Order: sequence, then C-alpha cells, then structure tokens
Amino acid sequence: MAPGEWSREDAAQPGKIITMRLLVLGGSWFLGRTLVSDALARGWEVTAFSRGKSGQPPAGSTHVIGDRRNDADLHRLAELGTWDALIDTSAYEPVDVAQVTHALADRVEQYVLVSTVSAYSDWPTSPVDESSPLWPSSPTYTDHSPELGHLTVGGQYGTLKAGCEAAATEGSRHCLIVRPGVILGPGEYVGRGLKLLERAARGGRWLLPAPPEQPIQPIDVRDVSAFLLDSIEARRDGVFNLVAPIGHATYGDLIDICLELTGRRTQPVWADPQWLGERRVNQWTEMPLWRTPAGTWHVDGCRAEEAGLRCRPLQETLRDFKSALDRDGLIDHPRQADHGMSPDHEAELLETWEAAQSSTR
Repeated sequence: MAPGEWSREDAAQPGKIITMRLLVLGGSWFLGRTLVSDALARGWEVTAFSRGKSGQPPAGSTHVIGDRRNDADLHRLAELGTWDALIDTSAYEPVDVAQVTHALADRVEQYVLVSTVSAYSDWPTSPVDESSPLWPSSPTYTDHSPELGHLTVGGQYGTLKAGCEAAATEGSRHCLIVRPGVILGPGEYVGRGLKLLERAARGGRWLLPAPPEQPIQPIDVRDVSAFLLDSIEARRDGVFNLVAPIGHATYGDLIDICLELTGRRTQPVWADPQWLGERRVNQWTEMPLWRTPAGTWHVDGCRAEEAGLRCRPLQETLRDFKSALDRDGLIDHPRQADHGMSPDHEAELLETWEAAQSSTR
C-alpha cells in the first residue's frame, strides 16, 4: 500500500475502513498546525488537544480544549477514544510527559516526541549524531529542580528535554523521538525569518558575520511534518536528528535569498566574527542563525535521510514563509523581541568596522 493510504478494517463492522487516528498536543500554530493540516490531507482523523489560548487548529480536526497539566482534562481526553499515535510538540518539563503517558497509556499506540538537538550535552560545541551523549536528566525533573541550578540556560533547557525523552521512552509502548535543529517555514513565529526579511527590506548597509560560506542546516516545517507522518505510517520507532544535510545551504545563501525576496535594496557588509564577538554582538539573536561553535551546523542527519527525510531548497522555505506572512499577517509572540539588532546599534558598529578597515588599507 502506498504511503498515505494506511487503513484497516473495523472488526465490529466488516467492510468499513478506518483511517489513521492521530492526537496532536497543540495544533494551533507552526509545527502543530502543519501536522494537523498535513494529516487531514492524508485522510486521517485528527484530534488537537490544547488550551485554546493561541488560536484554533485547522478546520476538519476535532479540537479538545484542556490543559496537559490538569489530570481531569487528561482523563476527559482519554474517554474520547483511542489513537494510533500521539505527537507531542510542546513538551518542556519531563513530569509533563510522564503525566500524559500515564493518563493515555492504554489509549495511544505510539508516542512521538518532538525534542531538540539541545538535548545533546556536546551541542553546539562539537558535532553530534544520534549516539552522542545527552544531558544527564530524569523523568522527574521540573524547571525548579535543584539539580539544574548550576547549569546555564542552555544546559537547563537541554537537560529538561533529555528528561522528556526519558519520560516518553519509559511511559509508552512504542516511542519515536526526533531532534530537530532550527525549523523555518510558513507560520514560523520565533522571529528569525521575520527579522532577516525585515532587515533585508530596510535598505542601506547590512552588518553580517563572515564568512558567507558558513554551512547552515535549517529545516522546513513541512519536511519535519512529512517525516513524522511517514514514520507513523511505517510504525517507525527510535531516534532521529531532523536537519538539512550539511552543505544544503550556507549563511550567504540565506542572506542572498532574503535580499532577492525583498528587492535587493540592501548591501551586505561581512565583518570578522571575532571582531563582532569582542563587541558583544549576541549570537543567535541579534544576528539570527549566526553561531560560532563548531558543532552548531554539524549535526548528522544521515539516519533520517536514509529513512526517507527529504529537505526542500532553502529558497522555497523562505519564499513560502514570506508569502504566508504577507497573506496571513504576523503571529505575535514575545520571543520576536529577542531577535534582530537595533538600527542605532548596527549603524554604530558599521561605522567602527568600516573605519577600522580604512585604517588598514
């Protein structure tokens, strides 16, 4: 049977075909919304469980309003039926995953957890693959666990995500864990794509981190969705990094695509990354997707590629993101304020950088 045509016969009603039943925790924006839309397009029955505070899931799904941290809400959800798979896009604390797996233990066949490459203790310092060590963690950890007190913010986040993975594995019969890097594409709300396009459209000289040849590995949200749904159909368990292949695109490609999409009114100025660091330019935020540690963009995604992951061109990802933004408007989110550099700060840095370059000629 071809992918997307998975079905089974209802034992109680011979001849009646039952489609795949999917439960998504979330479903109202970005990856969750994409998953719901794509599953509906495959003819699946989809239930979206969320608090209802960030919009509605796509039409055609069943929206159940509730809080994953509320036992009564989870009990009410469990009474609504059984599902072939649950996709958890919003897990943050391990105890949250443990609570869900306990409440739905006999209602869900497969638990699919969207984790992160931040779960690796060596990332972004060193290259990683699925065998790389994770942050030491526990399914019982919360954001306030004293064991996290000595860690950096990144270490705390990675430790909690590693604990989520442990809770999902321990609490479910079949478990698929994916570790994406940066996800871009239609509906992205964090602010990376938004601030890059806004800066490209503003004009003038654009201060950027050299070298433009730096490989990057962002992945399209639709490619993440396709891999997850294909894996559910294939009954695939295990762990997979979800990133674009190394060499798929460069930072210079990213900037050039943004310039092309906004009319090429802006001139890139590529500055030495050490010089930028000495002036405390914030990596990852003030200059979105710029990060100097060696492992940042050296995540091995071969295992997922061998299992069928296909990554569309970065140009298509950014083009469709811009089209969705122009059509639907901005999804407001507090993290957007963390990204991008103020015009005054950038102008000051540009003046200093270009003066330094002139003095060395």
